[in-house]
Amino acid sequence: MPSFDIVSEIDMSELKNAIDNANRELDTRFDFRGVKASFEFTNDVAKLSAEHDSQLRQLVDMLRTNLIKRGVDSRAMDMETPSHSGKTWTQVIKFKEGVDQPTAKKLVKLIKDNKMKVQVAVQGEQLRVTGKKRDDLQAVMSLVKATDLEQGFQFNNFRD
Repeated sequence: MPSFDIVSEIDMSELKNAIDNANRELDTRFDFRGVKASFEFTNDVAKLSAEHDSQLRQLVDMLRTNLIKRGVDSRAMDMETPSHSGKTWTQVIKFKEGVDQPTAKKLVKLIKDNKMKVQVAVQGEQLRVTGKKRDDLQAVMSLVKATDLEQGFQFNNFRD
């Protein structure tokens, strides 16, 4: 029976490259001359720091732009609230990987509500979709791509 997996993964090397590119762009930006601002990436977490909250928002936009250029889905960014200490604003950005249980339940409900002739099984942090026809699976793929669940999904392991 044809099947495929719905997963949510991030290529960490591309993520690191995007942050490095954002750091290089930060060095060449005129509006950040003489300003302490930086991107740091450790343990799959990006830390942005700047002297003002508006500059911090610009850093987030720069990071989002570089993520898109490198092919990383920017919906995977999980931004925490900015914190202020002294004259430095910092913001921690975590990146979502894997399909968590509430999102998996929403996807299963979405597929079942559309009366697709497929079976969906949650397997840890991914979903396995099986069906009799390849066309049904492709319809599920287009349905998942069309929904906005604040997370990017990839389709792996397509078997016929």
